Amino acid sequence: MEKHVNTVCRSAYHQLRNTGRIRKYLTTDATKTLVNCLVTSKLDYCNSLLFGIPKLTVNKLQRVQNTAARINTKTPRHDHITPVLKELHWLPICQRIDYKVLLYTYKALHGQCPQYIIDLLCVYRPARDLRSSSSLTLLVPRTRTVTFGNRSFSHAAPRLWNALPESVRNAQTLNAFKRQLKTHLFRSYNVE
Repeated sequence: MEKHVNTVCRSAYHQLRNTGRIRKYLTTDATKTLVNCLVTSKLDYCNSLLFGIPKLTVNKLQRVQNTAARINTKTPRHDHITPVLKELHWLPICQRIDYKVLLYTYKALHGQCPQYIIDLLCVYRPARDLRSSSSLTLLVPRTRTVTFGNRSFSHAAPRLWNALPESVRNAQTLNAFKRQLKTHLFRSYNVE
């Protein structure tokens, strides 16, 4: 995935350079729209495939997001970026990837995904009646290889899903799930 990440970064930096050149002529809202259309959309496109890639590769994408935030808010280069990302309500790249995987998981469990994605997940059903029987948990399959097996959707999705609080997993609608999931991820980011 390194070649893909490098291509995304190169394209995003090109757009950011162009946006930076005209930033003084743009309003904050116009800049926000421009950055979301030209840069954030590139970072989010197919990012669920990036689950489990090396931290070094993820950091390249994180630097792009940091640059986008700096241009968006006119933050100087040497200022700390975490408060700026929190102010913009932007999740870090690692959590954006988790968000996308969990979103597909929710859709699959509620029949809103193609059948081939639904077939990758298996709901855990205990042999006897337990208190945890009412919570919607997924069976995490064993994998043969750590490098690629643990990155597969059928392994990563149940692991992330089971780590979510029960209140988030039991959201009634897709919009409620998105809202609660982003809040949960944002709070866990603030703890770190």
